[in-house]
Amino acid sequence: MFKAVIFDLDGTLLDLPINYPDIYKKFSELTGITEIKSLLKTVEQIKDPQILRQVFDTWTDFEVAIIDKISIHEEGMYFYRQYTELPKALVTMQGKETVRRIYQKFDLQFDAVFTREDSFNRTEQLKLAMTKLGFTPPDTLFIGNLDNDENAAKQAGCQFIKVK
Repeated sequence: MFKAVIFDLDGTLLDLPINYPDIYKKFSELTGITEIKSLLKTVEQIKDPQILRQVFDTWTDFEVAIIDKISIHEEGMYFYRQYTELPKALVTMQGKETVRRIYQKFDLQFDAVFTREDSFNRTEQLKLAMTKLGFTPPDTLFIGNLDNDENAAKQAGCQFIKVK
């Protein structure tokens, strides 16, 4: 049995209707990288701190612009309510400002939060969250929605539930 729960955000607790083609276009304009298929892989390629800051700010602008269009992911929220008494952490590739605004709108509460500003690596985010919560991997459940989330849980050694 687990003693702590870690949640993913987008696609797990909430559904964020982010316009990725428009973000890819803007990132391409900012970075000069012509073929963008992954935001994380693109950001990892950027070495210029000034361009990296512009990219992060742009990414946040796109996220903040859709706050009022975010919808609740019922299955994920079921688990959030189910485990409300356990220590909880959030791991997400959304930015800190976006998470702050989501907290306000949806009245979510976590004991620890790790965003893309902390790490682009989901396994690393999980390890950071477990350390902050003070629990070992076998005592921790991670709830996510992607194969990448499941793989990260395996690598981190924690239990996993995949929401649809």
